[in-house]
Amino acid sequence: MNILALDLGTSSVRGLVLDADTQPLPGALARRKVSLTIGDDGTGTVSGPGYLACLIECLDELADGGHLRDVDLVAVSAQWHSVLPLDRDGTPLGPVVTWLDTRPTPADGATGPADADDFHQRTGCWWHRSYWSVRLPWLRERSGTPIARFVGLPEYVLGELLEAAPMSVSQASGTGLLDLRSLRWDEEALALAGARPQDLPPLGELDWHGRLRPDMARRWPQLAAARWSPPVGDGAASNVGSGCVDPSRAAVTVGTSAAVRLMQRVPAGEPLPRLPEQLWRYRVDHDHVVTGAAYSSGGNLFAWADRELRLPRGAELDAALALVPPGGARPADPRFGGDRPPGLAPAGSGELRGLSFSTTGVDILASLMQGLCELVADDLTVLESTIDKPVEVVLGGGAVAASVWWRQAFAAALAPRPVSHQRNPEIGATGAALVALGRFGDAVELADIGRMDELASPTTAGGSHPQYPS
Repeated sequence: MNILALDLGTSSVRGLVLDADTQPLPGALARRKVSLTIGDDGTGTVSGPGYLACLIECLDELADGGHLRDVDLVAVSAQWHSVLPLDRDGTPLGPVVTWLDTRPTPADGATGPADADDFHQRTGCWWHRSYWSVRLPWLRERSGTPIARFVGLPEYVLGELLEAAPMSVSQASGTGLLDLRSLRWDEEALALAGARPQDLPPLGELDWHGRLRPDMARRWPQLAAARWSPPVGDGAASNVGSGCVDPSRAAVTVGTSAAVRLMQRVPAGEPLPRLPEQLWRYRVDHDHVVTGAAYSSGGNLFAWADRELRLPRGAELDAALALVPPGGARPADPRFGGDRPPGLAPAGSGELRGLSFSTTGVDILASLMQGLCELVADDLTVLESTIDKPVEVVLGGGAVAASVWWRQAFAAALAPRPVSHQRNPEIGATGAALVALGRFGDAVELADIGRMDELASPTTAGGSHPQYPS
């Protein structure tokens, strides 16, 4: 049995085929870059139909390459928090508002939850611009056409491919409208959103699996009999793909954005551990939760610096960064995209300090990367307070996989904790496959992890700072 793993990310759509042990098959990878609309006013949107076209192109490429043969299961990792308004016919009434968008604000005169802490404990979220409790009224107010219902990006694109596409409990938890214990829509959250259950996607049942629509099955006959599993929030999938499936290990993932997360087994209906006021909590599935903090900046910091600062490339960049010891960069605030919840800093809050005429583009990049390391270190301390013991840390995601210096900077900022590196850049897709298979216990063994302090003897590159193999 092979598994088709889809990663519905922010900057790209990816599809790859894995074997029964979730190992990638050679050459069975298709990727399409997503066109994001980013604005100084906080805009962060994508086109729903455009995104769907990217996914279809990935599936066509894999099919044309003969990679979809023997696929019995489709697993999906998908971005959290997105929302798309639809008319009665299911036609989008605007772009998809992604997690990057900081424009939504509460309506004039609107008040939040009656008991903010109780609301936070129930939903794992806040009354905040990132969640549907604020986003839905904001979208209704701005829309010139009546909105019939709302979906997230995964429900929209899968709804165009499958016979039915309910919202998984993992994706529903990212809306801020779900009671994490009962796995039902929270009545107070619905009232704040001005929404009824029929305005939202139906919630998927525990044993739900999807099938392709007949017209799509004719397009990809290799997938006609494949079962589609409920989409898993990308952060939750990354934890599983990193082998961080119990409270002994925290995942620090840096893709387009970044996050630090701890996973615990808490089946539906059981009491949830108390949640610190600065952390969120979402569902992995019906039996597991993930708690943590997220940041609007990650690999997008490198993308900005690479575009604007004329950085050297490849080994030359590694050698230049090696001259900047982790912990020795200039002070920087990396919040270019503003705050993720619960913070309210707007887009454009990034800062660089201590610049001089000798400051180079590489110095600026190092400062931004170190600034993110420091934010993560502070929040990891809070996360550890929920279990009253220090944790091991596993670094993962494409951005840290590509940067030796960033991995070393994280190891320095998170010391004395043991820090490891997950070498597989497709941890989201791999994690979604493991969730779909129910193989949480195998995640640690299957993860390709190397301890930072057990790697080969360091060498030097242009200075005394050690370089480690990536």
